[in-house]
Amino acid sequence: MNLSKVLGGATLASLLMALPAAAQDAAAETAAAVVDKGDVAWMLVSTMVVIVMTVPGLALFYGGLVRAKNILSVLTQVFMGFSMIAILWVAYGYSLAFAGPTEGGLSAFFGDFSKFFLSGVTLESTAETFTAGYELPEMVFVAFQLTFACITSTLIVGGIAERMKFGALMAFLAIWFTFSYVPMAHMVWSGPGLLFNMGAYDFAGGTVVHINSGVAALVAALMLGARKGYLKEPIPPHNLVMTYIGTGLLWFGWFGFNAGSNLEANALTAVALINTVLAPAAGALAWAVGERITRGHASALGAVSGAVAGLVAITPAAGFSGVGGAIVLGGVAGLVCLWAVVNLKPMLKYDDSLDVFGIHGVGGIVGALGTAIVANPSFGGYPLEGYDMGGQFMVQLTSVIVAVVWSGVVALIAMLIVKALFGGAKVSEQAESDGLDLSTHGERAYN
Repeated sequence: MNLSKVLGGATLASLLMALPAAAQDAAAETAAAVVDKGDVAWMLVSTMVVIVMTVPGLALFYGGLVRAKNILSVLTQVFMGFSMIAILWVAYGYSLAFAGPTEGGLSAFFGDFSKFFLSGVTLESTAETFTAGYELPEMVFVAFQLTFACITSTLIVGGIAERMKFGALMAFLAIWFTFSYVPMAHMVWSGPGLLFNMGAYDFAGGTVVHINSGVAALVAALMLGARKGYLKEPIPPHNLVMTYIGTGLLWFGWFGFNAGSNLEANALTAVALINTVLAPAAGALAWAVGERITRGHASALGAVSGAVAGLVAITPAAGFSGVGGAIVLGGVAGLVCLWAVVNLKPMLKYDDSLDVFGIHGVGGIVGALGTAIVANPSFGGYPLEGYDMGGQFMVQLTSVIVAVVWSGVVALIAMLIVKALFGGAKVSEQAESDGLDLSTHGERAYN
């Protein structure tokens, strides 16, 4: 947080200079950053539950949705993707996202390499929270943001499941992380960032996480081509019980994801947490009702899909929305994502295997735009100072367009690169028929 904004444009130094000399020392001591152990503990817990959200949560959610012959490949892709991105994050991702100059050059898009492999991140260094005078140990912030980078990248796995070469996928994730996730995180969440300075609202990652990964999954799926038999024969999930368990772990981890993004343990943290209960609940109910009306039944898969859609939509609004807004936003996302999955995907005939774009991409757009509305204090919201609903909506729309175009272009270039490097990114027809568990990893999940 920029203290000059908190102090209405005056810098802390200028205020201190205006004080009598005898009072300056006392004021400086009072203004010294405070590290609250309760905040630190909360953020460490949030970090750990977001890891659970990915491994095993996302892995099991995806694993249950693929066919039995491909479950180990999906689990491995999520697990190894998480492992690789964690290392890339501390190597250069954190530095490019959150370090660097405050203005000039490419500072609106990237940081620099000044904190390469966390150089300069010491036991004493801190990161600012949203309350003036309260800070976190910087290493806590590094670890928390690491989990966001990891889950965002591994979300893409669902779009290309059951048909992409393992090495090509890992290379794609590394390239996309470097040139799409890192700059989007910088643009939205870092002080010099383009969208940050425009005033974009993204509490926990509607643009940075969900639109970013959803668009990348769509582009990768289109360039990879459909699975054998897609739209010609059924390709049912092999274990919805596993998907149900994965959904529960995702929902649990999302409390750290959304409520943890407040960076403190206070009343607004509780607002983000209860919104993370209400929006997915509304999304599940809305999807079930919509499915019953349009398809004649409310399915178990629809219920968990609606819950995830609600979680996605509330992510950018978690700390801006009141409870009523969270319910409405979750319900709208459930219905819109149902349409995207059931109608839009067959109409356009793209094979987004596990509906990453249909739920995360579309749900992220609903959430990012809806944040401008639910933040309205007339609707019970908690906007930042200077809020105007119409103006904020245009800022949110701009951030959506930037995220879609940026991620789409990077994903396109990344796929072209990996296709050239690996002689094509898709496994052979025989390997796809045998299943990636056996053809890629030489093992089977079930005997």
